[in-house]
Amino acid sequence: MMRKAGLLVWQAHRLAASMAKPGVTTGQIDGAIEDFFRQHKASPLFKGVPGKVPFPAVTCTSINEEVVHGIPGRRKLVEGDILSLDTGCKLDGWCGDAAVTLPIGRVHPEVQRLLDVTKGTLDLAVDMMGKCSYWSEVAAAMEAYVKQSGFTVVEAFVGHGIGRDMHEDPQVPNFASDQLRRGGDFRLVPGLVIAVEPMVNMGTKRTRTLRDHWTQVTADGRPSAHFEHTIAMTDSGPYVLTGAPAEGETL
Repeated sequence: MMRKAGLLVWQAHRLAASMAKPGVTTGQIDGAIEDFFRQHKASPLFKGVPGKVPFPAVTCTSINEEVVHGIPGRRKLVEGDILSLDTGCKLDGWCGDAAVTLPIGRVHPEVQRLLDVTKGTLDLAVDMMGKCSYWSEVAAAMEAYVKQSGFTVVEAFVGHGIGRDMHEDPQVPNFASDQLRRGGDFRLVPGLVIAVEPMVNMGTKRTRTLRDHWTQVTADGRPSAHFEHTIAMTDSGPYVLTGAPAEGETL
């Protein structure tokens, strides 16, 4: 059931990628994904999430130094931008959640390396989930990979359990945290479903909140990237529920 929601999220990201070009606004992308979810009778997970002001959109669109929770609007994408797009939906009572950072046209080589390292961190996590017994082992490997690449892991935000609701236990840090050492660790056993979402900054790991109460930006104004998948642990290992369809799998 969660795979059905995950495939819709994968399709929504394909739609976003096809639109993410210079001159297109983040609001146009958000509107297209909202229409897509509506056509498939899926409920968007993000719109109306409580806060000082309820989140107003079905996607988070975070550009360049914006880390997460950027609000779609009239801003036009320009050549050289990077767009971190996060979205999720609920279908038949089950959730899917995923994020990707897209280059807009040609980007600076070091910015492209930031995207490659962040995606590589998520890929590493999926691989390690099939080899490790505890999440802390995966988190430590993710952090080491980022640091070896010369970048920093955002520690203000973490991944999460997911199922009937978007945010469930456990919390899923992308780094070797005190929380994990103090008993917040968990076993990677069949039946576990988590959203793993490394956020990687080119400069400082510190972030700050803009006046819209949602958008998080890097404290030094340097770029940030974000990749996420919903991943289930099965008897045969990790299964990426928000990944591309397998051969013969119907959408």
